[in-house]
Amino acid sequence: MAATLSAASVLYGAWLARREARRIPRMLVWPVDGAPYLDDVELRDVRLQKRGPLAFLQWRNDEGRIERLSWWGDTLSAHERRELTLAAAGAHRARQPTTMAP
Repeated sequence: MAATLSAASVLYGAWLARREARRIPRMLVWPVDGAPYLDDVELRDVRLQKRGPLAFLQWRNDEGRIERLSWWGDTLSAHERRELTLAAAGAHRARQPTTMAP
């Protein structure tokens, strides 16, 4: 029984690896002073979370449903990680109402 399950898990892992390798890369563009775009589509209600080496992006699509994307943050260079963090922080600050008079 164990040999059958191990063979099945190896085949399933190979199938998953092939499927992921064939997946089309996605392009995230997040300017500091504008709205982020994913594959040339503007994202609404965007939130970026970083948990250790992982990065999670959450947004609402045109139908109002929540979509998510996750990836290893270290796939970006240190400069790109810093740019992404600054752009996300700038967008998050802009959405929050001020609590004090200017």
